[in-house]
Amino acid sequence: MPDIPIRCFAVSVVVLRGSSAATEMLLLRRTRSLAGEWCQVAGGIEAGETAWQAALREVQEETGLVLASLYSADICEQFYEADRDAISLLPVFVGYAGAEDTVTLNPEHSEFRWVSVADALQMVPFAGQRAVIRHIENEFIHSTPSRWLLISPKVATP
Repeated sequence: MPDIPIRCFAVSVVVLRGSSAATEMLLLRRTRSLAGEWCQVAGGIEAGETAWQAALREVQEETGLVLASLYSADICEQFYEADRDAISLLPVFVGYAGAEDTVTLNPEHSEFRWVSVADALQMVPFAGQRAVIRHIENEFIHSTPSRWLLISPKVATP
């Protein structure tokens, strides 16, 4: 019986800013794979790197942001890739940016927008992304996340 491989090679990061009453989410318009689509920060985990280290690095590489804090979202984004006949699982992180932080895009993206959750749900192309956004809305915007999900600054310092 053939098996479908399960791959965990990348991370997904939802960047938030603002207060719970006016929280905005960062979306990036892609230029390469999924060109033209709006997505959260995502990228590969490099050799010798933990998933949370990849999350911090990818946010900085793709947006120029240095996050004020990083949490495990306690969820994985999952999808089937037909070209690889594989199921991909990406650990999701939530990062917080400052209200005045400046986004500087790398060539992987053509534009960015800080949007409401309602707008993000309309902009992203995949049901799995919408499920992640709803989870983050419930657990990080309408609730205070568990302190156990915070990636400790002592751990996160290289």
